[in-house]
Amino acid sequence: MEITGKHLIGKTLSSEGNTDFRAVNPATGEEIEGSFSDATAGEVDEAIQKAESAFRNYRKRPGKEQATFLEKIGEEIMALEDLLIRRCMRETGLPEGRLEGERKRTVNQLKLFAELLRDGSWVDARIDRGASAAKPDVRRMQMPLGPVGIFGASNFPLAFSVAGGDTASALAAGCSVVMKAHPAHPGTCELVGRAIMKAAKDAGMPDGVFSLIHGRSHETGQAIVRHPLIKAIGFTGSFKGGKAIYDTAVRRDEPIPVFAEMGSTNPVFLLPGALKERGGEVAEGLTNSVNLGVGQFCTKPGLVAYEDSDDARAFQQRVAEQFQTSEVGTMLTPGIHSAYQEGLEQLLRQDGVQLVTTGKEGTSHTAGQPYLLQVDAQQFLASDVLEEEVFGPSTLTITAGGKQDLIEIAESLEGHLTATLHGTEEDLKAYEDLVAVLERKVGRLIFNGYPTGVEVGHAMMHGGPFPATTDVRTTSVGTAAIRRFSRPICYQDFSQETLPAALKDHNPLDIWRLVDGDFTRGAV
Repeated sequence: MEITGKHLIGKTLSSEGNTDFRAVNPATGEEIEGSFSDATAGEVDEAIQKAESAFRNYRKRPGKEQATFLEKIGEEIMALEDLLIRRCMRETGLPEGRLEGERKRTVNQLKLFAELLRDGSWVDARIDRGASAAKPDVRRMQMPLGPVGIFGASNFPLAFSVAGGDTASALAAGCSVVMKAHPAHPGTCELVGRAIMKAAKDAGMPDGVFSLIHGRSHETGQAIVRHPLIKAIGFTGSFKGGKAIYDTAVRRDEPIPVFAEMGSTNPVFLLPGALKERGGEVAEGLTNSVNLGVGQFCTKPGLVAYEDSDDARAFQQRVAEQFQTSEVGTMLTPGIHSAYQEGLEQLLRQDGVQLVTTGKEGTSHTAGQPYLLQVDAQQFLASDVLEEEVFGPSTLTITAGGKQDLIEIAESLEGHLTATLHGTEEDLKAYEDLVAVLERKVGRLIFNGYPTGVEVGHAMMHGGPFPATTDVRTTSVGTAAIRRFSRPICYQDFSQETLPAALKDHNPLDIWRLVDGDFTRGAV
């Protein structure tokens, strides 16, 4: 399959722009074949107009038809075989094994949402039957918001990109999607976008249910956000990018929700029992977590706090030894590599921050060298920059004078995606005040594990308070992500003939419903 460099506007290929850009191999700095252009204002508008037209049809399709569409997307992605993996390797510098695993995650995520649709109970149908003229018959369920604009991530070119969790959950909710391709891997985006196009055609979906727009210019993305027919935004990326999109969305004549995941430092608190009983094991696991994917995970543990002790100093020595032998990988883009270097330089300029050690040096064009830094608790608390995310393979350890220092560190934190505690059951009880503080700071609390693994399932929460995300109530991973792109609609005193199937008395979809306060799959 040849890379065309064209925008996918529904079922139509388009290339009206006069700009020109190419993907760059981050390992070599060389341009990759395939020329792309920024979408024109007319192309953006056409994609969104088609999305609105498609939405009016797609939202009414039975869940089983939408499920088949999602499954076909997965099948078409797998049908790309090595073509997709090879192109993605060249555009991102990520190794084959990582991308094979990410493709599997992407496809399994689509299958999971398909299963959710076949079950149908996600619509949260609620029925309060009317008893008299004074008590009307009231029935409620979730309905899709409308066309959704989605911005893919740089660090997960498959699982958080064109057919990633945002797209999968928006399509599952019954929304049409206008996807803004990431300019760092445009060829990968086109291949997956064309897989979705083929799946839409084979599943009989309406023209415009999915479109893919290219563009390096911020204006391309802003045009999507500003368009009055777009009803929600999904974004994964930097704080600067996510905040700019959010600010545009809330300034619209009709403000819309922006579900932006913007990064996190993911603090880790090592309690005395863990340091005493398995400090060496934790040192190895932490080092691996920091350096996984060259530190380019939004869940990378970037802060590690513990009380000073002999066990803590032994742990610090063990971590340093682990870092010194850590391998160097290629970072995703020259821009990300430069930002990593600038972030490290800023940290090292702060009072009290010391360089403990580094990992091996690399030879690739954007090699990310691991850095281990250290500061004491009081200097951390006095700084307004040490909490900021440094996207890359580094972490800052914080030596505390005691339990109260750990609590003060936690209280000083902004919102993050995760926080991790390593300790014993006795530690957890003794540090319940610390746990209580962290519950208000993050979306996911981890005990004796590492934050870089984000399971795709029904209970996962991948989100957190601002500035980690723009909506603390939602997750971007797992089936609960579907709720972002839906809203409740209530029908009062409608006849059986005019009610949606999910709310009819005889429950033709055989879904779970809350009827007069009791959950049941039975008829009313």
